[in-house]
Amino acid sequence: MDDSNAFLQPNATVNSDHPRVLAFVRRNISKNTSSLERVVDLYRAVRDQIYYDPYRITLTVHGLIASTTLESGFGWCVPKAALLAACCRAIGVPASLGYADVRNHLTTDRLKKRMRSDIFYWHGYTNIFLDRRWVKATPAFNASLCAKCRIKPLDFDGRSDAVFYPFDEAGRRHMEYINDRGAFADIPIEEIRCTFESQYPNFMTALDDADFAADLAPNE
Repeated sequence: MDDSNAFLQPNATVNSDHPRVLAFVRRNISKNTSSLERVVDLYRAVRDQIYYDPYRITLTVHGLIASTTLESGFGWCVPKAALLAACCRAIGVPASLGYADVRNHLTTDRLKKRMRSDIFYWHGYTNIFLDRRWVKATPAFNASLCAKCRIKPLDFDGRSDAVFYPFDEAGRRHMEYINDRGAFADIPIEEIRCTFESQYPNFMTALDDADFAADLAPNE
């Protein structure tokens, strides 16, 4: 993967030229800062201002596009990673979308029942080109949610990869990466849909009447 033009341009889901994305970027960066500092500020803004919600998943361009995520104020890992990529591209920093299959050891009973698995396929993060190298950033879990389930909020300094901690604050296993699916310029919606339909037969309808945070009981 290199810093090709594909990772700088807006596309179907990473609509970095949308007015809503540009306004979000302006609100969350300072003028007299480096590209690295701006990216770190944008990472924190996406992480904490967009509420993580895996109950409301819509595998359409409209449901995943960065501007929709900003409008709704919530998203799961895939659209939040796309939003961060859009913000980076908006300030001239190349960004791609990375995916991996992970084993999540902390979830809700409702989600376990629907998924019938502890593997989250196509977990999304953002690859960002800074200081002539690619680094990974994962803006999925907002700080308030982390506090509820006693996970240290995942920080990002722009120099080292920020992927989920393997253990929570109590020392219990949290997230385990088991398969790398590579990097993309745009969200591979059809590939994700095919995997979800085969692996999660009861998972494809949104839980609009359920509250993920309420279901996520604090760890004892």
